Amino acid sequence: MPAKDIFHDCVKHALIKDGWTITHDPLRIRLARGKNLFVDLGAERLLAAEKGTEKIAVEIKSFTRPSDMKDLE
Repeated sequence: MPAKDIFHDCVKHALIKDGWTITHDPLRIRLARGKNLFVDLGAERLLAAEKGTEKIAVEIKSFTRPSDMKDLE
């Protein structure tokens, strides 16, 4: 499991304050080649107007070291 970025808790609290529910901390993505990739946070919130959910995955970067997230770009 990867180490958390220094801004992890600040971003997490900002999402919660904005009405998001943190569903995964971290969110694991399984890639086709059998490799696991971890995104810092998975979150969702209920949309009042549409009665559905809106989901996001948040990768928090301070650019202090290389990351496997470049695989998703």
